[in-house]
Amino acid sequence: MHCFVYASQRKPDTYVWLTRREGFDLLPEPLVLLLGELRFVLEVEVTPQRKLPHDDTERVLANLAAQGWHMQTPPNETLSVCNQPNHNREIDPDETLVRA
Repeated sequence: MHCFVYASQRKPDTYVWLTRREGFDLLPEPLVLLLGELRFVLEVEVTPQRKLPHDDTERVLANLAAQGWHMQTPPNETLSVCNQPNHNREIDPDETLVRA
């Protein structure tokens, strides 16, 4: 799968993998607010056979296929976006903003 990797300017060592170049519309709005500006760092072809240095290839491919994006965080760190305000639209409590 062809993908594009962007680094968060606000969260060190945090990267977003997208299936489309500048496909930021794929990301949940709370995540965009949390990560801040994203800087393009890499265009890469990911296959099941390719070993990734900081993430599980199968998990990356599964997230990209299911939602069009994958977030890579530093080891032993997670980013909680569930409690971040969504300033651009009303929050629907039945809508899933973050997909696992």
